[in-house]
Amino acid sequence: MNLVAIKHASKEKVEQFLDHNQDVVRDSLFKNGYVIEMDQQIEGCFILEQVDIGVYWLKQLHVTKKAAPSLPVLLESVLALAKERNARSVYVHSHQPMVDVLLEALQFHPQKENVFVDNYSADKGNWWSYNVS
Repeated sequence: MNLVAIKHASKEKVEQFLDHNQDVVRDSLFKNGYVIEMDQQIEGCFILEQVDIGVYWLKQLHVTKKAAPSLPVLLESVLALAKERNARSVYVHSHQPMVDVLLEALQFHPQKENVFVDNYSADKGNWWSYNVS
């Protein structure tokens, strides 16, 4: 599995992936996005957006069924990428109970009342944070 900044990814492969995954918001992905390559194909994408000094938001994480079993390794890779960027914390908004279980297993912490959470409210799902060391 390789994480590739979208600006360095094959445009043909990116377009093919986006054609088959139309719920991905293209504009945001092209600004701050990464694609996940497996076996020479794009099998997912995400955005790691800086929202404050040392604070990042993992957004729009989308993986295919083929890449789903690699989700724990993918999240650890994203955290390593955040660490390279000198992140202090990474926030995630989860919409699925199984992702909540995975985030908890990876030592993310649920967020109820937080400055970041209050600034980016959402109707459904749960906010999580990870302190990057």
